[in-house]
Amino acid sequence: MKSKSFFPTVIFFIILGIGLAITYSMKEGSTPTESTIAAAIVLIIASFISSAIQIANPWEKAVVLRLGKFQSLRGPGLFFIIPIIDMIPYWIDTRVISTSFKAEKTLTKDTVPVDVDAVLFWKVLDPKKAALEVADYNNAINWASQTALRDVIGKTMLSEMLEGRDKISDVLQKIIDERTEPWGINVNSVEVKDVLIPASLESAMSMQAQAERERQARVILGDSERQVAEKFAEAAEAYTNNPVALHLRAMNMLYEGLKQNSTLVIVPSSAIDTMQLGNLAGITALATGVEQKNLNQKGSKK
Repeated sequence: MKSKSFFPTVIFFIILGIGLAITYSMKEGSTPTESTIAAAIVLIIASFISSAIQIANPWEKAVVLRLGKFQSLRGPGLFFIIPIIDMIPYWIDTRVISTSFKAEKTLTKDTVPVDVDAVLFWKVLDPKKAALEVADYNNAINWASQTALRDVIGKTMLSEMLEGRDKISDVLQKIIDERTEPWGINVNSVEVKDVLIPASLESAMSMQAQAERERQARVILGDSERQVAEKFAEAAEAYTNNPVALHLRAMNMLYEGLKQNSTLVIVPSSAIDTMQLGNLAGITALATGVEQKNLNQKGSKK
């Protein structure tokens, strides 16, 4: 789209005003027919000159055709053409342009229908090819992008598409750039915005992910149990070769149990014999001592 410039219009009115003023000053010595012809000539000259003036913006290139043949590329800035003989069918925008495209209900390699949205960033490098080699390069790029996206989706597994968007974007950029290079267009990048899958498949994938997390949790728990069993086995070997250490460990375990405000502890007789704590009176005395210690600690806190 060419933005409207008022400069040629201003030139038209200036030339027309000057010409009419000159015609009016010469009106006294001329007939009405001559004055009319002179005014018409001034109007034609003003239209001709204003039509010859063209202005291109800094990002625009004008494709000039002369009698149906390519003449030149003009712009940016002020330039002139020959009205009637020259024409400008295209004003090419040389800035980076973004184009959105999508593929709806396209089957992946594992036959899953997906909707994919993407954005293409491209730029016209050769305005002459963009104007002469393709009828409408904007629509051509859009169709080429959609076709390439469908081809890539059909050759990609769903899991690869969800995990490797960058890889898909690079493949799309390469394919589209190869198709648009003869048109003088360069593809800067392709960004895959979103991949939509059916709601039923989302639920199934969620259940699969939950089952995978549960499996990992069970594996971790089993590995922890194995590590604990290995440590217990190592401890058992240490206590087997060192009965004194086993005796001290048993007494410590009994002490820790009595320390938690407990007044009654049931200990198997075999354990008493192993720890060599004596008879029931000895255990009672130990429990009474621990209880008295706890009471003393509570009194000191108050």
